Amino acid sequence: MIIEQPAIFLRWLFPHALWRMDRHQKSVYLTFDDGPIPEATPFILDTLDRFNAKATFFMVGENAVKYPHLLEEVRRRGHQVGNHTYNHLSGMRHFTWTYLANIKKADEILHTRLFRPPHGWIRTVQYRVLRHVGIKVVMWDVVTRDYSRLLTADDVLNNVKRYTRPGSIITFHDSLKSIDKLKHALPEALNWLQEQGYEFRTIE
Repeated sequence: MIIEQPAIFLRWLFPHALWRMDRHQKSVYLTFDDGPIPEATPFILDTLDRFNAKATFFMVGENAVKYPHLLEEVRRRGHQVGNHTYNHLSGMRHFTWTYLANIKKADEILHTRLFRPPHGWIRTVQYRVLRHVGIKVVMWDVVTRDYSRLLTADDVLNNVKRYTRPGSIITFHDSLKSIDKLKHALPEALNWLQEQGYEFRTIE
């Protein structure tokens, strides 16, 4: 549970970040990190369409540059776009201004006020600067761990079933590490969420 759901102290450390949305509404907020890439993003978009579900895609800038048609397709289908740095940088491993410059470089392509730090690692000073300039930092309530080589597609699905609650921000990945598992887990997860009465919403 420490991995699938963030520890309480992290929520205290970044209290103004979005960890979970309104817990009084039976809604979930699907998010996808690290794309867009042609091996994963089209399948995810088609699957979301099947369930009339919208999501927020936190994109790596260099991927958006390589595949601008996928960036536009995500927007065309009514999904939100967020910034995930230009080179998938860890905030803990880079100086503040190097990190912020990388975010700005991605924003020149993505044009969004939503930001998710790769791996959830960000220094408090970086976080404060982003807040100061009006960037909304979006974390998560559930990590499916679809990227893990130790998990099967059914494990990913079970993480959704076990940890999702009203207002959950659920994190998947449109990446090479995840796509084989998502081909089974994503449609099954969306079907289960609908059966449970959840509404799919995007982070505005």
